[in-house]
Amino acid sequence: MLFRFLPLTVKTFQGKTCSNLSSRNFKILLRSGAVSNGSYEIPARQYYKRPHSEVPPASFSFLTVDLRSDTVTKPGAAMRRAMAEAEVGDDVFGEDPTVNELQRQMAELLGTEDTLFVPSGTMGNLISVMCHCSERGAELLVGDESHIHLYEQGGTSQLAGVHPRTLMTLPDGTFDLNELEYKICHNYPDPHYPRTCLICLESTHNMKGGCVLPLSFFKEIRTIADKYKLAVHLDGARLLNAAVSLNIQPSEIVQYCDSVMMCFSKAVGAPVGSIIGGSKDFIQKAVRMRKALGGGMRQVGVLAAAALEAMSDAMERLKADHLNARRFAEGILTFSSPLLSVDLTTVQTNIVKFKVEDTRISPEEFCKSLQTVTEADTSSRSERVAVLMSPYPGGRVRAVWHHQVSAHDTDLTVQKVKYVTEKYKTQLLTS
Repeated sequence: MLFRFLPLTVKTFQGKTCSNLSSRNFKILLRSGAVSNGSYEIPARQYYKRPHSEVPPASFSFLTVDLRSDTVTKPGAAMRRAMAEAEVGDDVFGEDPTVNELQRQMAELLGTEDTLFVPSGTMGNLISVMCHCSERGAELLVGDESHIHLYEQGGTSQLAGVHPRTLMTLPDGTFDLNELEYKICHNYPDPHYPRTCLICLESTHNMKGGCVLPLSFFKEIRTIADKYKLAVHLDGARLLNAAVSLNIQPSEIVQYCDSVMMCFSKAVGAPVGSIIGGSKDFIQKAVRMRKALGGGMRQVGVLAAAALEAMSDAMERLKADHLNARRFAEGILTFSSPLLSVDLTTVQTNIVKFKVEDTRISPEEFCKSLQTVTEADTSSRSERVAVLMSPYPGGRVRAVWHHQVSAHDTDLTVQKVKYVTEKYKTQLLTS
């Protein structure tokens, strides 16, 4: 089956042609500035590095605002108390009451028949792929800038024997539906082709700055999946952020998917663990896969208790994170031009990506300046502050808000960025 596309050549960062685009998504690329002279350059993939993440020792006191990720949170007193007092049992036998309660509550929240607690989001995604793609050499369709494809060590192929076929990720985290339908293996069971079994989505989308996939896109994906009898898995590591942004319940998103993974160690602030949800049959298979991957953790109620505590007021706390992220983005826009830029339309949840426009300053150098504190630091009248952020490809810097960064911390961060920016402007004018 062939489909007609606009005559737009799309290139990877290595210059190889990868696909064409429909008019709807061509317009998205035009608005974002990603399309220029008939080509779309995909940025180099980002690896997790810590080039300037440690605050140097100092003889004076200062505050550290850690915005590298929402995974850096530490358990507070209430969470530690819940962990210490948790009633536990052998979860591999299904006898841990705290885990069972967490799974019951999460099935209700996600609108799935059942759920399963797993050690990490990476394992949760891998288990889900293995359950949907039961034969080795099966194929999944996934965005080329998705977390599953970039940051999980190719586990779907390395461990599950599943072949990933990539779709070009658009600036809003979606991908072209014509490209999706074209890349489904229509000629199976011809022995030359793998069998397409699964479509993987991601919301919020990590590499696209925490953007939220619209419900209309989920509906369109569901229609195509049903047409070709494919399953849909959602990497919802920050699913609650997406739900808060859309002002809906998580179940309203998950209803279009056959399975979902959500992290407790990211946005909601628990130290360990993720949940996967789906039908009862899916979860029965997932239990077996979890055991094979070493994810049976016995008296794991001490961790499930932390997740339960984190979830008790998660939705309200996430609203504050989103407001603080927006507060920061709007704040730096007031003074940073022409050195820094940020597109407010992309600031939809708790992640802000801003660009260092002057190529003489690398994102790594800018991050190092933010985390440097000296006695001469006058970025704030009230207290000295070190700010930790992450450098990204394309001259960008990423900052991620979480519940241990307050509005006051955010204001101090804006002042620190202003202080560093003004110093750079002075240096560049005199150089």
